[in-house]
Amino acid sequence: MTTIANETKVLTGDAMKWDLMPNHIELYHREILSAEESDGLGIRMSSILWEKIGVGGQVLPHYHDVVEIIHITVGNVKLLLPNGEWKAYKAGDTFQVPAGVLHSVANAGDSPSEQISIFVPVDAGAPVNSFFNTTLVEDIYSHKK
Repeated sequence: MTTIANETKVLTGDAMKWDLMPNHIELYHREILSAEESDGLGIRMSSILWEKIGVGGQVLPHYHDVVEIIHITVGNVKLLLPNGEWKAYKAGDTFQVPAGVLHSVANAGDSPSEQISIFVPVDAGAPVNSFFNTTLVEDIYSHKK
């Protein structure tokens, strides 16, 4: 039985090491959330990665058994579409890649690009999703004190 976390965990970017991702070109990643940590939060998630693609680098063509959401945070990239066409995108753009769909992202600029990649398991039997609820509480911890 998994214990569900009840405290906020903080990962500082400076403390996270860039690891070279094997089988790709100039692709580095920092794992923001692992499958094991997801279990501890009581959620279904395969992984969340902060990725950096060096100049001339590329996530080689591939597909997954999970959905991948890719949000470009820095730089310019090209996305390989299922029809073999490459299309240019930039920071602020997001790709929603269904499970089983061939895709690739390549750096298209003169400096490294960065992206957040979220890998979500496919579960046809999952309950219908809804937007989350927020409950405001009295501000007893004001940062202005």
